[in-house]
Amino acid sequence: MPFDGDPSEITVDVLPELLESDLAVKVAGVDVDGILRGKLMAKKKFLSIAKEGFGFCSVIFGWDMHDQTYYRELAISNKENGYRDLIAVPDLTSFRRIPWEDNVPFFLISFLNPDTNAGLSSCPRSLLKRTVDKLKESGYGAMAGAEYEFYQFRAPQSHDGSERNTSSTAAFLRNNPVDALPSLTEGMFGYSITRPVHNQEYYYGIFNTCAQFRCGIEGWHTESGPGVFEAALEFGEITAMADKASLFKLVVKSLGSKFGITPCFMAKPREGLPGNSGHMHVSIVDEAGKNLFYREQEDTSPEWPDIKHLSDLGRHFLAGLIDGLPDIMPILAPNVNSYKRLVENFWAPVTVSWGLEHRAASIRLIAPPTASPKATRFEVRVPGADTNPHFVLAAILALGWRGISKKMEIGIPPLGKGEDVGGAADKGVRLAKSLKEATERFMAKDSVAREVFGDEFVDHFGGTRQHEIRLWDEAVTDWEVKRYIETV
Repeated sequence: MPFDGDPSEITVDVLPELLESDLAVKVAGVDVDGILRGKLMAKKKFLSIAKEGFGFCSVIFGWDMHDQTYYRELAISNKENGYRDLIAVPDLTSFRRIPWEDNVPFFLISFLNPDTNAGLSSCPRSLLKRTVDKLKESGYGAMAGAEYEFYQFRAPQSHDGSERNTSSTAAFLRNNPVDALPSLTEGMFGYSITRPVHNQEYYYGIFNTCAQFRCGIEGWHTESGPGVFEAALEFGEITAMADKASLFKLVVKSLGSKFGITPCFMAKPREGLPGNSGHMHVSIVDEAGKNLFYREQEDTSPEWPDIKHLSDLGRHFLAGLIDGLPDIMPILAPNVNSYKRLVENFWAPVTVSWGLEHRAASIRLIAPPTASPKATRFEVRVPGADTNPHFVLAAILALGWRGISKKMEIGIPPLGKGEDVGGAADKGVRLAKSLKEATERFMAKDSVAREVFGDEFVDHFGGTRQHEIRLWDEAVTDWEVKRYIETV
């Protein structure tokens, strides 16, 4: 049956009525790579586990995005514990119906440690919830927004002509160079109001489906690059925002497959072109929803003019971000390819830097006079579209809260207008240039990541990145063969 009420009011008791006309329910949780892993289950089974949860194989935390077990087995899931089950508990407030799958009911799940019944250390939804709970203890909440850019390619026809979707793209790439994939549209045409007409049903289909699937888009346009779109999702409470960000990718990929289009959220799909960003916006609010980053009485003698409208709490939050950013880079740039985006001259930040309305800095302060007081916030511009939104938002919030708790002071001056990142005026340290460098700092004994998230999470997630690094170290690329096959 349709549901028009408040999802927060859904309880186990109302589920039989809510699902009265359904035969099955779909559930999914988020793994460390931000990928939704789940299953379809009979309604009777779902109703029986809705309160206490059910067993879900822990291997989704023991293998990589291609289902290859980690070369060095990690504590959560391994041969020694038999890849035992975790406890998966449906979040009833996450109820949705999947419009492109005949409106089948859908719930997100969180994973619990079966030994303690507490949130699993590396469960993305649980990690963010634990971080938010620290703020709640002091009477605070957090709001967030997400922006994603992504390339799109036309999926080639399969060899037998039976399908034209993401699966046929994967098969095509086994025997063809990536450059042979045709872009959805050609050339650079950001903010075009004519290009979307070329794929009108798909373009409006994503926008409308996101609204139906409760991951609404606030702004939706072409971005500079062949076949590139950008979506700004409707801002909201931070844990719900992370869920919406994950579900937005699900919508895009699912509809793309139906239209013979392969969306690509990797950070740098094309050499010589801009990458795909995944900027995140964050603010702190009180229990009444009032923005606490805005300074009600303008500071007439601030250390820098950029912060004259930023509250003391906001300044401490910014200081925490600046201090901790280098230590959490594997969360903001989790893949080998992520660091191809973070290079000079491509609208991507490469240092720890900040500034009022400065789009070249890694942290952009958005505040009066160009924004309204209630919209005062920080935009962290380091993450790419390849990131796990739950981890990214948890990291931003944890670093900011550390700054607030320790009353940290802003350690570097802002970038001035017209000043380049990495230039003489940029006093920030250079961010890691590779996943290996980033992971070593992340896993160091004295890293800020260990301080804010604990050893169990850092050891697990760091171990998954070490696996990714090893695969890259062993790979022989087309570039290497083309360059060296004859000449050396």
